Amino acid sequence: MSNFLRFGFILYLCFSMGKGVAQVGTQFREISYKDALKQSKELHKPIFYMIFATWCPHCHKMREEVFTDTALANYLNANFICVIQDGEIGEGPTLRKKFNVSAFPGLLFIDENETLLYTLNGEFKTDDMLNEAKNALTPEKQLPFLKAAFEADPSNADKCLAYLITLRKGSDRKTLSPAAHAYLATQTEAQLPSAINWRIIANAVTDIKSREFQYVLAHQDQFAAVASKVRVQRKIGNIVSELLEPYVGKNDSVGYKTQREMVKSMQVQKADSLVFSYDIMLAERTGNWQAYRKAARDGVEKYIWTDQKTIKEIAQNYLLHCPDPESLKSAIKWTKHALEVMDSYDGNIILAKLYIKTNDRKQAVVHARAAMELTKSLGWNSKDADALFKELNIN
Repeated sequence: MSNFLRFGFILYLCFSMGKGVAQVGTQFREISYKDALKQSKELHKPIFYMIFATWCPHCHKMREEVFTDTALANYLNANFICVIQDGEIGEGPTLRKKFNVSAFPGLLFIDENETLLYTLNGEFKTDDMLNEAKNALTPEKQLPFLKAAFEADPSNADKCLAYLITLRKGSDRKTLSPAAHAYLATQTEAQLPSAINWRIIANAVTDIKSREFQYVLAHQDQFAAVASKVRVQRKIGNIVSELLEPYVGKNDSVGYKTQREMVKSMQVQKADSLVFSYDIMLAERTGNWQAYRKAARDGVEKYIWTDQKTIKEIAQNYLLHCPDPESLKSAIKWTKHALEVMDSYDGNIILAKLYIKTNDRKQAVVHARAAMELTKSLGWNSKDADALFKELNIN
């Protein structure tokens, strides 16, 4: 073999070896939980679990772009038994329930005694993931240490917040609630409006009927002074959404009605606006067009009068499902207003169709032409406008 060929072959080997190392990345094992614990005991290493879902884009991105990083992979491989598990098959559902995995990917750090040391969920960048993995090996940053420190001194706001912040990285808000209320019970109502107490309330209070949240409702200005009005309104919105959304997601009209009444009793504009949105959503999902009409009639002009996109969506549903003259009249009024907020192709199409429904051909032609003009000026597909022109016999 010539020196030139020998040199080329050596370069090829070096490139191939380098490429192989890069491809190895984090050495995830596909083994049972029992075997993972056995290896953890034998090697005296904690377990790092990645609980994934095949449909989860964040999981795929983490596997392809984050866990292939050399520095991160080296750290994880050296310090943990790395295991990967589909969260929807095999042991996946059991592990999700056991360790309260609320989102994908679920990232768990567990010791050989099955103690959860640290937990994360969601997508992380490489550097952040490496920092979190190092936190998981640092005893004073682990959940058992932080929990014990707080429980030994439950009136200490700093210890409570430190525990909650770490717990929040891999748990939903309801999991944080018991610790938060244990601390807040040590505070008088007069002590509640402080910056650190607000952080605890904002991060962990989920019970709409709790003393703390009811105090926030009654003293919004005091909490706005230590946080901001925007943050206070955001908290109100979050707690209402966390209460109502599960019932809407399950199409549970009976359960939703009970919780809705509780929210409406708050008499807060932000809460009422959210109730309107959920009323509309649930009525549409369940095909209850009578309830849909009532919600829209009571709320469109009060809560979404500047939201032309949602107005058009409601008008479209009226066009399809609410053909009575009074409903069509309302839909025409709302769509005309949406076009005043912002002229649009789809708005003109919807309005033309509404006028056809009410046998007002003259106005239907006006808005069909307006839609066509917009397609010409913007270079858009004119399929819907063409269909209207054909239906209305417009030349």
